[in-house]
Amino acid sequence: MNSLAMLLPFLFWVTSFHVTWGDTHEDFLRCLALYSSNDSNSISKVTYTPCNTSYSSVLQSRIENIRFNTTETPKPVVIVTPTNVLHIQATIYCSQKHSLPIRIRSGGHDFEGLSYVSSTPPFAVIDLTNLRAVTVDVTSKSAWVQSGATLGEVYHGIGVKSRTLAFPAGLCPTVGAGGHFSGGGYGLLLRKYGLAADNIIDAQLIDVNGRILNRASMGEDLFWAIRGGGGNTFGIVIAWKINLVPVPPVVTVFSVSRTLEQNATKLFHRWQYVANMFPEDLMIQPMIRKDSSSQGGNSNTITAFFNALFLGGVDKLHPLVKEGFPELGVMKEDCKEMSWMEAQISFASGFTGNLSTDVLLTNASIFPHKLKGSIDFFTDPLPLAVIEDIWKRIGENVEVVSLILTPFGGRMSEISESSIPYPHRAGILFQMGYVVGWDDGSAETSQRHINWFRRLYSYMTPFASKNPRRAYVNYRDLDLGTNLPGHTSYEKARIWGVKYFKNNFRKLVQVKTAVDPTNYFSNEQSIPPLSA
Repeated sequence: MNSLAMLLPFLFWVTSFHVTWGDTHEDFLRCLALYSSNDSNSISKVTYTPCNTSYSSVLQSRIENIRFNTTETPKPVVIVTPTNVLHIQATIYCSQKHSLPIRIRSGGHDFEGLSYVSSTPPFAVIDLTNLRAVTVDVTSKSAWVQSGATLGEVYHGIGVKSRTLAFPAGLCPTVGAGGHFSGGGYGLLLRKYGLAADNIIDAQLIDVNGRILNRASMGEDLFWAIRGGGGNTFGIVIAWKINLVPVPPVVTVFSVSRTLEQNATKLFHRWQYVANMFPEDLMIQPMIRKDSSSQGGNSNTITAFFNALFLGGVDKLHPLVKEGFPELGVMKEDCKEMSWMEAQISFASGFTGNLSTDVLLTNASIFPHKLKGSIDFFTDPLPLAVIEDIWKRIGENVEVVSLILTPFGGRMSEISESSIPYPHRAGILFQMGYVVGWDDGSAETSQRHINWFRRLYSYMTPFASKNPRRAYVNYRDLDLGTNLPGHTSYEKARIWGVKYFKNNFRKLVQVKTAVDPTNYFSNEQSIPPLSA
């Protein structure tokens, strides 16, 4: 891609076009049409308003939290699904000219829907679904990934080219790479290779002025900020160059489930002491699950699933677990050898035995409920009595609960807190994600589940990390200090910003002030400039 060649038409048009319209979305549409009048791939072909018959399907195609798929949810007045850089440049220019805020969506998995919902309409959405190429170079052990690609497409693109290369990103195949990478991105290889953002080596970004920048031209400060500082903040990253990491041709997985009657409580308690002490080639990631929804079969049973990935064969894994975590009772026949790509399929399919690559390329949501979620980091094990109290709370009148636990240690303890914006490194024992879900769309049911979530989060306060109580920007939670009357945007942002980024928040604000001083790229929890 020749950045200068793509940029010159944009700059010429910006400086030569002086027609003044009212600040309405109709004028925004006319601006887009005029901008692309000489483009054979007219932007009108990928622009949708509520008048278009395809508008609803385009909007709903990447709404992964159906809590924000209601008639009351604010809807964008325009959705643009660009197929090239000029479409994005046009949208940036016209939205600024006509004061129409934009949201940027890659996968739509954000817990608070901030990539396609705004609390201050009207607004437009740039949906990157058409920019999803994955180009793998086995020789250089790298790949270019467009932001609209899903993690499943990334894994598929790597896996069909090599059995011995991988990438350390998340489990869910429908998560969009753009949002995942921009927030850090963790997965099964976290203890071996760190985060997705730790393994990004270049990027293509369109800034507030429509310029196309790579690592060299954007500078190291901005390149640092986009690798974990959160999406929709510094510009639109259209593609990421990722460093592929080595894995053996054969890896091993297991999934062992235990109910409370099968000693799940003591197993969870013991896991806290051993999981981050294993070699970094092994990740044992428990998930505590209850699903009494209509889709889950109305089961009130609380089950702990101990899911594991080991970078090696079963003959090495089984004695390792038998010695280090004998209480779990893993049998050799519980362990399955496969390729790394097949392991991603196995986790994504819930260990059903289906190893079809279709699992990675699906558009089906893995969590088809309304949901509320957040995350905590822990530096000390939870007491057994606290775990028992958590079970009691899960057993209350809520439909779906998932607690997802990820051990740290290994590579995560070796990387500096300031290497990228994501700071949660040495000293973290494990993280726990809380997700509550429900099917009933009534306001009463929704509020009951959200209140339950808030009570659980409050209950965990004494046991979670402190000063600050840490949080993870890819598990955005608008409860974290967003609504504070009488405070400036910066003062409000600092409350949640320090939770997400610790001391890195200050540098993120400095970068934001330098590259986007008017706060054009923004949402309810994006980094503000100092002037805000």
